[in-house]
Amino acid sequence: MSLFHSHDHHDHSGHDHSGHGHGGHHHGHHHGEASGPAVFPWRRAALAAVLIAFAVAAASLVQVRSGEATVITRFGNPARVLLDPGLSWRWPAPFEAAIPVDLRLRTTSSGLQDVGTRDGLRIIVQAYVAWQVQGDPDNVKRFMRAVQNQPDEAARQIRTFVGSALETTAASFDLSSLINTDANQVRIADFENQLRQQIDKQLLTTYGVRVLQVGVERLTLPSVTLNATVDRMRAERETIATERTAIGKREAAQIRSAAERDARIVEADATVKAADIEAQSRVEAAQIYGRAYAGSPQLYNLLRSLDTLGTVVGPSTKLILRTDAAPFRVLVDGPPTLDGKAGTQP
Repeated sequence: MSLFHSHDHHDHSGHDHSGHGHGGHHHGHHHGEASGPAVFPWRRAALAAVLIAFAVAAASLVQVRSGEATVITRFGNPARVLLDPGLSWRWPAPFEAAIPVDLRLRTTSSGLQDVGTRDGLRIIVQAYVAWQVQGDPDNVKRFMRAVQNQPDEAARQIRTFVGSALETTAASFDLSSLINTDANQVRIADFENQLRQQIDKQLLTTYGVRVLQVGVERLTLPSVTLNATVDRMRAERETIATERTAIGKREAAQIRSAAERDARIVEADATVKAADIEAQSRVEAAQIYGRAYAGSPQLYNLLRSLDTLGTVVGPSTKLILRTDAAPFRVLVDGPPTLDGKAGTQP
């Protein structure tokens, strides 16, 4: 009986011990479970807060590129404009949004436009406009409001402005000022300047767009205008030819008149000089005759007779005279016999 009792006691004590150990193990397990939730949730919350803060900071960062302006809108309305390239800040969406606006140079063509000139003729003209959004806050906002930051829509509306301005500008010029064979009469530069003045202020005040250059790309004539232009040019050429012919005839008449006047003056001078020479020759002849008569009277009479014959008788002269009378006696008798003194010069 004592053995059974001791065994039963042993089993009871062992059972209590094992239960105690199991109870102690279970207690330690529950202690570990209680300390875990107190540490890890706080770390996860802190990490999540850091990530959220980083995401908010990244969403609030704005980069402004060169050649662009960035419009910060607040609930859809433009609030401020960033123009300097670099990084800037804004409130994250949905409070604020960043919209880039292109400030680079653009060109827009008007397309072919049929317009009328001041003299009632038609021309086909095509112009181009070089433009860009003015780089200041007011004009950038104006561009945003006008076309919702759509350059293609701005180009379409600019073409409409240019087409209307071409009509007004062409009505201030004659066709000969735009198309002419004389380059000095062509005023294309004036046409372009007036066209720019028509659109410059309107585009700036309406769209915030600054016009840098306006030019004529193409200028042609319809068939009807071409025929009228050819006729006009032909008439102008004929008028010019007539004027030049008249000028040439007038100048030729002046030259001919001057030549005739100069010829008359030269002829008169020659006549005077000839008369002087003839008078001098007569004086000298008279002196010779005088010396001849003094030296040989018969020779003098012969020479005078020959001179008289040369004066009286011409190619068509018919004379019936006695041959034995002077001055024809010399033709029959011949020269008289002269002594030695007759041939001697005084």
